[in-house]
Amino acid sequence: MADETIGLIGAGLLGSALAERFMESGFGVLGFDSNPERLTALERAGGAVAVSAADVAGQCERIVLSLPDSRVASTVIGHIEAEFAPGRIVIDTTTGDPDAGKALGARLAAMGVAYVDATIGGSSRQARLGEAIVMVGASMEAFARCADLFASLGGRTFHVGPPGSGGRMKLVMNLVLGLNRAVLAEGLAFAKASGVSPSDALEVLRAGPAYSRAMDVKGPRMLSGDFVLEARLSQHLKDVRLILETAVRVGASTPLSEAHRLLLEKAEAAGFGGADNSAVIKAYD
Repeated sequence: MADETIGLIGAGLLGSALAERFMESGFGVLGFDSNPERLTALERAGGAVAVSAADVAGQCERIVLSLPDSRVASTVIGHIEAEFAPGRIVIDTTTGDPDAGKALGARLAAMGVAYVDATIGGSSRQARLGEAIVMVGASMEAFARCADLFASLGGRTFHVGPPGSGGRMKLVMNLVLGLNRAVLAEGLAFAKASGVSPSDALEVLRAGPAYSRAMDVKGPRMLSGDFVLEARLSQHLKDVRLILETAVRVGASTPLSEAHRLLLEKAEAAGFGGADNSAVIKAYD
């Protein structure tokens, strides 16, 4: 539906990337963010700006949330739910607590509103390039009603269960992805300390059985110290803490993620919390 306007609440790194993908696919975007600079950037990119989150909810049939965590998402929904008419769809791309997503799904279903827990696998840069994947927790009906939006993002889309399931899958992905970055950082730091050129080490690692995609995306950044923001280190630390909290709740053993948390906290304490998550290598300085 090229003439449909998609609502967007949260126009940060990921939200702005999603907006660009939607507009490239012919959708309009009506967005709101508490940061005026982000709204200016959205308008410059071709989107329209709403006066409030409630304004977005009142005007748009499908509303995408891209917010920092579940607490913020739940608060925002509480502020805008009076504007919801039956048949609305809320598509929540927030990386948050899966149980909170499940609860939001039940709460909105009672109002006749579909909740789609659509977490994104990939950085904001990958989302802009159409390389991110989408992990969706929703009813099959709601999932089908959003197929065109997911297709506009360019990557593969996976339906992984009811609301809350997308959040669970995102935590699984972030656990493995974050540890891939951490072990790469440790390997490069070990190479340097051992007298092996880190650039040579990266080349060999990329050619051999230890390869991971983190080496392509984050390896050169670790070597150059170029930590221009694509995915914030402190945001991933938030995710790791959520992984550990969830692990306690479900009885999973996550000793490597415990070590990862300490590394990220060390890098954050050194002043790299606002940098790209490739700055985890600074924990080894």
